[in-house]
Amino acid sequence: MQKLPSISDIGNNAWAALMFFTRLPLWRVYQPPRESYKAVVEFWPLAGWLTGGIMALTLYVSHLFLPYTIAVLLAIIARLLTTGALHEDGLADFCDGFGGGTDRQRILDIMKDSHIGTYGVVGLIAYFALLFMSLVGLSPTKAVFLILAADPFAKMLSSQIVQMMPYARTEEQAKARVVYRQISTLSAILLTVQGLLPALLFVLAVGVPHNWQWVVFVPCIVMYMLYRLMWHKLRGYTGDCCGAMFLLVELSVYLAINIA
Repeated sequence: MQKLPSISDIGNNAWAALMFFTRLPLWRVYQPPRESYKAVVEFWPLAGWLTGGIMALTLYVSHLFLPYTIAVLLAIIARLLTTGALHEDGLADFCDGFGGGTDRQRILDIMKDSHIGTYGVVGLIAYFALLFMSLVGLSPTKAVFLILAADPFAKMLSSQIVQMMPYARTEEQAKARVVYRQISTLSAILLTVQGLLPALLFVLAVGVPHNWQWVVFVPCIVMYMLYRLMWHKLRGYTGDCCGAMFLLVELSVYLAINIA
């Protein structure tokens, strides 16, 4: 029988997630136990409330006195500063590794290399171009509430690979020296609530999208296809894989909602 976590454990794990997935100086307030960092993926969507909230707030405020295209750029930059480009670094490494690697070990070696290659540069350019254009294609109000919903939702979906695959490296080989633990039943429920509550807010504020089937199912398909690619190439996942999956799943939400 699984041991239920205490309120203190949940609080430590949530705080560790906010520290791990952002560059905000939260460590000055409190430093949770090291063991809590193995559970940060369980509160990844909660971190999305913060990163998505900062991005959405930046977009809303800046579009009041700046052209909308500039406001979108500022919103993207705001999240990059908040996270320290953590996930974008993972996407670049993922593109380099899977683009240039010929076997499992070579892919892992390339992803661990701190230098960025051609595939990484092209991948980031394509990602940011699509992200920018997909947000510009929406009204400011719709974009604000969609950002609030898409960030946690994509993190909720992406976190499933922790259950579906083993970690591809050892804890000593991991960049952050952390291997995420398996998600318990209670943690899965909390994870789902974190991921779906902002989506409810979007529905209440904007309404149900007429193409809601695309918005729901396309991200799930993207997540599954990336899972299959990682399983085929690595038989596991890495932190870079998690970051890349989150960004691509989130991007698919923005692209799907633009479908006429």
